[in-house]
Amino acid sequence: MRLPQGGVAYRMTGLPTHAAAAASATLRSAEAQLRLIRRDAERLAERQRSFDQAAAAAGIGLWECRLHDEALDWSSGVYDLFGIPRGTALSRGRTLEHYPAASRRALEAARTRAIAERTGFRLDAEIRTAAGQLRWIRLTATVEARAGVAVRLFGIKQDVTEERLAAEAARRRAEVDGMTGLANRMCFEDRLAALCRAGAGLLVLVDLDGFKAVNDGFGHAAGDACLREAARRLAGLCRRADLVARIGGDEFAILLGGDCAADAAEALAARIVGAVGRPMQVGGVTIRVGASVGIAALVGGGPADAFARADAALYAAKRAGRNTFRTHGAPIRLA
Repeated sequence: MRLPQGGVAYRMTGLPTHAAAAASATLRSAEAQLRLIRRDAERLAERQRSFDQAAAAAGIGLWECRLHDEALDWSSGVYDLFGIPRGTALSRGRTLEHYPAASRRALEAARTRAIAERTGFRLDAEIRTAAGQLRWIRLTATVEARAGVAVRLFGIKQDVTEERLAAEAARRRAEVDGMTGLANRMCFEDRLAALCRAGAGLLVLVDLDGFKAVNDGFGHAAGDACLREAARRLAGLCRRADLVARIGGDEFAILLGGDCAADAAEALAARIVGAVGRPMQVGGVTIRVGASVGIAALVGGGPADAFARADAALYAAKRAGRNTFRTHGAPIRLA
């Protein structure tokens, strides 16, 4: 008796008819079960391939690390995240080289804590791909323990670069003045409050003299260009400042850290007056504005008190004829 291809042939000669029939039925049942197992295995493999493809397309991959030898196993999606050819032999030491120093320290600290506590962790970390591209991944990990001993880490790695870039753009929109690219008033107020709590530092207020005449005589487009140029000059002069901000209209603020002495702030104010007063070329037209500057120390009282002192010094400079600076609490003198 010969069975279909893939089966097993047995000789039934000499068996009673009912025994031969039973044996044949058993073989047919076994072959049917084998076909079902093969079909289920093929379907499972197909589902696994579909999952891997979908996960890789979404920037998601599965990973695991056996702790006794630190052997790694990655799905295709993780290879793709790191820009490493699929199937490449993995070494944990080599993969850690893809993490910049700060991300590597954060990862190692989270991993060590999770293993000690037999829990897990979630971490957003920056990586550099094999091609040198910077990318952000979200790494989730779970610890498998047996008899109270951690034996395996496993989880998901997901590309969150676009999410991080969008969050950074939103943060910049919230903190940056759209006209000049300097910090905006909200950012300035937060930093001023922090410096006042520390009880150290200096606040420098700068107001453009003659700016209204620019808007009235040349139009708002010229006025906007004037603001951007003044901001560029201030940023260039104040590279070591804690913060340079546009806080409204034609008014700017500079925060100097606690290690800045008052005479250094006054020297900076003198340079600001000179730099802002230089002619500006806007749309083929020469424009001139000036700068009045007020300086106050961030000691005693809160942010409102510090701002009021700097504002009083600013208006003392305006009363002195503009295009000069004054320091709150210091004798009035020509700059």
